[in-house]
Amino acid sequence: MNTFRILRAISAVTLLPFTLTACKKDNNYDNAPSQQTTITVENVLKSQPLVESGTFQGVGSPALILPGQSTTITFSAAKGEALSFATMYGWSNDLFFAPENPGIQVYDKSGNPIDGDVSAQVKLWDNGTRINQKPGAAVSHPGTADSKNITEVKGVDAQGNTYLEASKLVKATLKYQGNSVFTLTLQNTSGGTANETPLSPGVWSVSYIAGGNLLAPNPLYEAGKPTANGLTNIAEAGDNSMLSAYAKGITGIFTPLSPVLVVVYNGIDNPIYKTGELDMGRGLKALAQQGNADTLAAYLKTQKGVKAVYVLPAPDSKVLLPVIGNQKGGMVSQQLNVSKGDRIAIATMYGFSNDWFFASADNGVDATQKGDISNSTKLFDDGTAINQFPGAGITQFNLAGTPLKESKAIAAVPNPNAFTTLPDIAGIIKVTLK
Repeated sequence: MNTFRILRAISAVTLLPFTLTACKKDNNYDNAPSQQTTITVENVLKSQPLVESGTFQGVGSPALILPGQSTTITFSAAKGEALSFATMYGWSNDLFFAPENPGIQVYDKSGNPIDGDVSAQVKLWDNGTRINQKPGAAVSHPGTADSKNITEVKGVDAQGNTYLEASKLVKATLKYQGNSVFTLTLQNTSGGTANETPLSPGVWSVSYIAGGNLLAPNPLYEAGKPTANGLTNIAEAGDNSMLSAYAKGITGIFTPLSPVLVVVYNGIDNPIYKTGELDMGRGLKALAQQGNADTLAAYLKTQKGVKAVYVLPAPDSKVLLPVIGNQKGGMVSQQLNVSKGDRIAIATMYGFSNDWFFASADNGVDATQKGDISNSTKLFDDGTAINQFPGAGITQFNLAGTPLKESKAIAAVPNPNAFTTLPDIAGIIKVTLK
C-alpha cells in the first residue's frame, strides 16, 4: 500500500466541517492553591484502507459457482465507495473476472443507490502468469509459465483465443437493502456459450473514502502491473485463501477525531452528557453528528461549577487524523490550571460515524493526577441519528450525508457492535495528563 498516496488522498479531510478554535472560561471561584497540568489527546488508531472485505463461493465441494448457479455479497457503502471482487474463469490458465478499478459503482452521479443489472461493469482479465491455452474443460493446469502484467481481455487474448464479453458470462445484479446496505448477486450465465466455465471462490472488498478520494483505489489488482498479494492463486487455481488473508490484513477502522472539547469543573457531575438520558439539546448533538463543539462549549461556559472550557483543533488539519503508514496520528495539547477537587472531562466525535462520540466515562477524572488516563474514555452513541456501518454510511455527515433522526437515550457503543468489531478504546484515542 502506497503510504504517500494515501496521505495525499486524505489531505482533503481538512475540508470536513471541523473548523473550531480554542476557547476557555476561567472562574476563580475559590481560593484553593492551583497547579499546572497539561492534557494531551492523540489519535493513535493504526488505520486501514478497507472498510470491509470477505469471500464468496458456490455450493458443493469444491465450492464452485457452476453455470446457472449464483452467489451473493452483502456489504455497506457510502457515496463514492465501490465494490471490488475477483473470481477465476475456471476453465482457463490464469484469467479472472473483476470489475474495473475501483470497483462496481453503487451510487449514481446524484448520490442515489443503484438497483438493477450492473453486469457491464464486470470485465475479464489476464493475470499474466501463464500462457493461455484454448479455454475449456480440456485446459491443463497450471500450464506454461509467463511473466507479464495484468491486462484486460477484450474479445481476444494474447494467444488469439476468443471470448464473449464478460457481461455475457457473469451477470451482476445490485439490490439496495436500505440504510447503506447492498446485496450483489453474481450469476454464472456462461452455460451453453462458447466460453462456458465454472467460477471459483472469490474475494471482495470496499475501500474507505476520505476527502472525496478512495484510500484503496486498486484494492485487489492493478491493470498494467504485475499480479500481487495472492491474486495468482485465484487466477491459476481458484484458491482465494491468500488474497483473502491479504484483504483481511488491510481491513479495519479508519476515522478522524474532531477537535477535542476539554472541560475543567468542580462540585458538579460530568457536564457534557448523562447516559440513560436523551440528548439535552445543548450542543452535544452537533459534536456527535458533525464534530462541531461550538454550541456545547458556549453552553458549558455559562454553567456554575465549570472552571474552564477548551476546544482544541489539530494544527493544519483541524481534525486529528489516525496513524497512516509511518505517519503519526493527530495530537493536541492544552495547559490547564487545576486545584484539588477539580475534575476533567473530554469529548470528541468518532468522525466516520452517524453520532458516536468518545467522552470521559462517569464523572471524568481527578484533574491533579498524572499519567495515561485513556482507560477513563469510552465510546458513546448520542441516540440522535440512525446508525450505519462506520465509514460506509450514506447519511454520515462527514461522508457528505444528512443524518436520519432518531430519539434514543445516550448509551455506550457495544463492542463488537451490529456493524463491526472496534479496537480497544486505548488503541484509538490516548489521553494523558502531565
